[in-house]
Amino acid sequence: MTVIQQVSGNRMKIIMFFPLLLLVCSVSADQTETAGQQSCPQDIHAVLRELTASLAVQNERITVLQRENQEQAAKLESQRTETDQLKQQLQVKQVAFSASLLETGSGFTGPFNTQSTLIFKYVVTNIGNAYNKHTGIFTAPVRGAYHFVWTILAHVDGVAGAVLFRNGEHIFLAYGNQGSGDVSGSHGASLLLEVGDQVSVRLWKDAKIYDNQNHHNTFSGHLIFTM
Repeated sequence: MTVIQQVSGNRMKIIMFFPLLLLVCSVSADQTETAGQQSCPQDIHAVLRELTASLAVQNERITVLQRENQEQAAKLESQRTETDQLKQQLQVKQVAFSASLLETGSGFTGPFNTQSTLIFKYVVTNIGNAYNKHTGIFTAPVRGAYHFVWTILAHVDGVAGAVLFRNGEHIFLAYGNQGSGDVSGSHGASLLLEVGDQVSVRLWKDAKIYDNQNHHNTFSGHLIFTM
């Protein structure tokens, strides 16, 4: 039983005592009229005043306890909110992905007459689910510093070129070109991202890259720290 329930029980007892007191005094008064004895030994008004004062004290105590209970409930809710926020922060601090261009088979991508977003479909790691394998776009779930690495391969007289973009901003170009045989390029960048910023890799204009089961073309990134 809580303290408030105990105090409420005491108040109920006091309230129930009023009619009982009146009944006792009434019976006592009747008896004194027939037996010639003294009337009710106590001043009923004094007793009522005492009971009223006691009831007021009980009411005040209940009010105080209810206020303290509300404060404790608010404090508990605040602690729960802080715990949920800490759990969420812990989850978003775990962000990392790595993907390659083709899920199966082999083939060429490009050339195109304009820069085109590469969609890395074969995902080996996607902790935090910030990378979208259907669009090729990484979306930052939390403000912080991120590091990205991308590699590309051109096969048989091709041009290897791919640009890292943050939103619509050209960041770095990985590029390779030679007269014959295979050529590869790779690059890396650390970026400060706001929540919702998007990072992707676009194939350089007129570039032509090749991939197979060895997964030569890759795009990877991870959160270094939050800010």
